[in-house]
Amino acid sequence: MQQLLPIAICGILPKNVRHTIIRLCSFFSSICCKVIDPSKLYELQNEIVVILYELEIFFPPSFFDIMVHLVVHLVRNVRFCGLVYLRWMYLVERYMKILKGYVKNHYRPEASMIERYIAKESIEFCLEYMSKANPIGLPANSWHHKRFASKCLCGVKENNPRQVEKWVLMEHNRTFMPWFKDEVFKD
Repeated sequence: MQQLLPIAICGILPKNVRHTIIRLCSFFSSICCKVIDPSKLYELQNEIVVILYELEIFFPPSFFDIMVHLVVHLVRNVRFCGLVYLRWMYLVERYMKILKGYVKNHYRPEASMIERYIAKESIEFCLEYMSKANPIGLPANSWHHKRFASKCLCGVKENNPRQVEKWVLMEHNRTFMPWFKDEVFKD
C-alpha cells in the first residue's frame, strides 16, 4: 500500500484526493520505518489528524468505520510500545497458515498438526544428519569407481559425437552386456 498505491492512483483521482491519499501512504511508510525520530512523532500525530479530516471531506460517511479511526492511535502505540515492525503479526499469521496445512483429520486438528509437525522435524533432522555422515560402500574416489565409471557409455558417446541422447542410450543398452562380460572375465 505504501509504495504501489500512489503510482496506481496517479491519473485516476482528482488532484486533491490523490494528494491526501499519497500523504496517507507517506504516513504509513514513516510509521513502519525501522528507525523513527521520537521528536517527529508529534508531527506525525498532527499530520494523521489532518489527513483523516481531509478524507472525511472527500469520502462519504459509510467509508469511515472503526478501522479508519484506529489509524489515529498508531503514533501513540509507537510512542508507548516501540517500533511497528517489531510487533507485526504477519510472521505469526504466515506460520499459522503452514500449521493449518498440516491438518488432515478435521475432528482432531491439534493432534493432526502435532503429528505432521513432528514428522517434518524428524525428516529435517535425519536429512541434516545424513548429509554429514560418511557413506557405506565404495568411496567415490576409489580405484573401483575409476575402473567401472561407465566406460561403455563414454565410449559410445566418444565414437558417435553427433548422435542424439536417445540414440546414445539405446546403443549403450544394446552394447552394455557384452562389454560388462568382457570386463568381468578379463580379470
